[in-house]
Amino acid sequence: MKPTLIIGGGIVGLFSAYFLQKEGIEVQVIDKGDMLQNCSTGNAGMIVPSHIIPLAAPGMISKGISWMFSSKSPFYIHPRLDAKLLKWCLQFFRSANPAHVERSIPFLKNLSLLSKVLYQEFRDEHRSSAIALQEKGLMMIYQTEAIEKEEIEFAHLARKHGLEADILSPEDIKKIEPNLEVKARGAVMFPGDAHLDPGKLYGFLKSYLEEKGVKFLSNTEVHGFEKVGNSVNAVLTDKGKIETEKVILCGGSWSGELAKMLGFYLPMMGGKGYSFIQENKPEILQASILTEMKVAVSPYGSQIRFGGTMEIAGTNQKININRVKGIYESINRYYPSFEAKFPEENKIWKGLRPCSPDGLPYIGFAPGLSNVLVNSGHSMMGVSLAPASGKIISELHQQKDSSMEISGFKVGRYN
Repeated sequence: MKPTLIIGGGIVGLFSAYFLQKEGIEVQVIDKGDMLQNCSTGNAGMIVPSHIIPLAAPGMISKGISWMFSSKSPFYIHPRLDAKLLKWCLQFFRSANPAHVERSIPFLKNLSLLSKVLYQEFRDEHRSSAIALQEKGLMMIYQTEAIEKEEIEFAHLARKHGLEADILSPEDIKKIEPNLEVKARGAVMFPGDAHLDPGKLYGFLKSYLEEKGVKFLSNTEVHGFEKVGNSVNAVLTDKGKIETEKVILCGGSWSGELAKMLGFYLPMMGGKGYSFIQENKPEILQASILTEMKVAVSPYGSQIRFGGTMEIAGTNQKININRVKGIYESINRYYPSFEAKFPEENKIWKGLRPCSPDGLPYIGFAPGLSNVLVNSGHSMMGVSLAPASGKIISELHQQKDSSMEISGFKVGRYN
C-alpha cells in the first residue's frame, strides 16, 4: 500500500498526520525546512473560540490604511509592485463586508470549539503536561474609549453566538493581575479561551508520531507532481520521486505555489509575525491581548512570550526590526513596571502565517483532483484550529461524515 503524503510539517500537518495514523493510515510528512523552527513553534499558542471574526472584516480596511503609515503598526502591507499581492488585496477588500463576517462566524466558532474539545481529549489521552494547556481564558485589555466601544460591542456579539464574555473594570483587572500595575481603561474576558506552549506541543506531537511509525522527510523540497487523469500518483522532490495513495497540502504560506503546480488557484499570502520570550518579572498571570497594539501576551510561569504584528510579506522571512520595536514598546505602555528588555536579534522568533483573502482556511478536496486534499490558510489561528481541521481532513480522507459543516472552507472557492 502506498503512503499518504502530507506536504508541510507545521502543526496543521502534524495534527492531520495524528488523526490519520489513528485510523491506521500509513503517513509520510514532507517539509522543505528542518522541522525544528517554524511558524508553529514560536507563536502565542492561543486557543481562541472567541476569535469568530475573520481577518477580512470591514474595520480592517480603515485601520489598515492608517496603519500603513507606521512601520511599527499591528497590520502592515509594504506597498510594492507585485501582481500577486495586488490581486490578494483586491480579494481581501471584496471580502471585508458585514455579510461575509456574518456568514463566517458559525464556521469559525464551530471549528474553534471542536478544536478546544480535541485539545482537552489530547491532553487527557496522553496524560502529559508537556503541552502546558492553561484553561484560564483570554483577557482583551484596552486603554482608549474607541477600542472600549469596539470590544464591548464584540462581547455582546460573542454572547449572541453562545460564547461567554465578561466586561471588566480596572478593579477587576487588578484582582486578576495582583503582581503589577495594568494601565487599562477596562477589559473583556473570554473564559472559554486557553493557551499553551506551542514549541512544547510541536515537539511532543512530532516525537509521538515518530514513535507511531510516521516517517518525516525534512529538508525535502517539492518540485512537481506526477498525475494520471485527475489523480496524483507521485510527488517529485529534490530527493527523488515518492509514490503516493493520497496527497494532503499543508504547506502554509507556500500552499499557493503547490496548488499552482497541481493546476488550481489557491490565493495565499504570508502574514509575518514576531515574538520573543522574557523573564516574567514582575509575574504576569493572565494570557491577554493588548488590543490597541494587537500584541499577544502568553505567560508560562517564570517566562512569558510577547508576540504580534501582521506584516503581509509574501514568503519574505527577513526580520523587520521596527515591527519588533512596536511589540516591545507596547509592553510598558500597558505594564509600566514590567522589566522589559529588548531582545537580541538571534532571540527573535519570526513566522509566516498563511492568510487567505477572506480570512477563512481551506479545508477539503482540491478542485478537479480525486485524491488531493488541502488543509491550509489558518492565518493567525493555526495552533487554535489545527486539531479540528486535522480531524476533518482524516474524515474526508476516509470518506466519513465530517464532524461539522465545512462548506465555508471550500478549497476551490476562488477557482
